[in-house]
Amino acid sequence: MKKFKTEQEDFWAGPFGDEYVSRNKDDAILAGNIALFSEIFSHVRPINSLIEFGSNIGLNLSAARHLAPNLKLAAIEINNTAVVRLKKIKGIKVYHQSILDFTSDDLWDFVLIKGVLIHLNPKVLDSVYGKLHKASSKYICIAEYYNPEPVEVTYRGHKNKLFKRDFAGEMLDKFTDLKLISYGFTYLRDPKYCYDSMNWFLLEKTSLGG
Repeated sequence: MKKFKTEQEDFWAGPFGDEYVSRNKDDAILAGNIALFSEIFSHVRPINSLIEFGSNIGLNLSAARHLAPNLKLAAIEINNTAVVRLKKIKGIKVYHQSILDFTSDDLWDFVLIKGVLIHLNPKVLDSVYGKLHKASSKYICIAEYYNPEPVEVTYRGHKNKLFKRDFAGEMLDKFTDLKLISYGFTYLRDPKYCYDSMNWFLLEKTSLGG
């Protein structure tokens, strides 16, 4: 197996990441994602391209494609089992690598990261924020567990694998050319859709030079 920079990368590239693929492939999750992105996309001008940082098997991308069939899609994914599933999505460009290793001069209208920042080593967040910002020509969407102050939470019996904080707020503080467009909350007890309890934040990039 490739040697990664952090223990969290090893964790998701290995057997635990494979198990995550098996747990998260329900049609109900896809339906919830379609409802969620329908709300988020209602706040954006037309977009032609979207990249997801840490896409797993592509349930978010499939929802986006359902709502905007002509979207040019790209995905960054560390886990090989997930990549095999990802490549079954028609017309998707897959970067099979860690987010920390990702580099590209391409720009996408919409940059998405959902349920991924919480699992990264906090020491690498500043670098990842830079990658999200650099990749976007218009929008950045962050959907993660929120906490006003950084806190670690035990994740399925594992320590150092889940961290909550104000990710969107930190990006707004770091980049002066970002502004908050909208935000919302999904609740795991929603009677209609299969959701996790998380907050989403839609940021707009107001210049390419910032």
